[in-house]
Amino acid sequence: MWDPTAYLRYDDERSRPFHDLVARIPADRPRAVVDLGCGPGTLTVTLARRWPAARIAGLDSSPEMIDQAATLAGDVAFAVGDVRAWHPGPDVDVVVTNAVLQWVPEHRDLLTRWARELPPGAWLAFQVPGNFAAASHRALREVAGRDRWRATLTPLLRSDPVDDPADYAALLVGAGCAVDAWETTYVHLLPAAADADHPVLSWMEGTALRPVRAALDAAGWADFRAELGVRLARAYPVRQGQVYFPFRRIFVVARTGTRAEENP
Repeated sequence: MWDPTAYLRYDDERSRPFHDLVARIPADRPRAVVDLGCGPGTLTVTLARRWPAARIAGLDSSPEMIDQAATLAGDVAFAVGDVRAWHPGPDVDVVVTNAVLQWVPEHRDLLTRWARELPPGAWLAFQVPGNFAAASHRALREVAGRDRWRATLTPLLRSDPVDDPADYAALLVGAGCAVDAWETTYVHLLPAAADADHPVLSWMEGTALRPVRAALDAAGWADFRAELGVRLARAYPVRQGQVYFPFRRIFVVARTGTRAEENP
């Protein structure tokens, strides 16, 4: 179960990659724009301001997230749905998917299918976290590998669920797209209050720790969380009242039905 409150705890830091991604989509007057994995919808509604003449839709598999999105003002159609089952309509000119595909093992097949099914000249843009080798995720896998949790948690945590930018570029060029691919490492400065949880632990509760929490009972979750918190505190010490949290992200903007040598 997704928790919109936990996810939005670091809203500014989580929203910046979305805006950086969308800024690289040079679509002029798209007919329809779809945000796949829209979460609580706060970023989806900004697409209506970017393309006011377009029909904007947001899709997410979490009823809790869509319930939250439905409370937002704006002319956006939100619906519960699985990105794996989604097919674009003939007027979908822009597809955005932000920090979603890392959860979908078969997302490479989805990308090539969407590239084939979108109309020529449409834009397919996505961003995924690329920090799975970071100290935060190493600590997560180390704690999950303890005897107490190994059988339950190891199958839930993939060590390398995403590709590098060059691999995604090659995949989509092979599907007939022109591709703009890059990576960025943000250094998030997370405030660290003395009487609060370690901020990287709080960050991870909004995303990476979601399947762990769902798989454990209350006592197991409390113990897992406490042990992980100790490791994170060692990996990310508090300095000047905050934690410096590097976070690598991978971006791709592809245009369908164009020659590979063209740039978006």
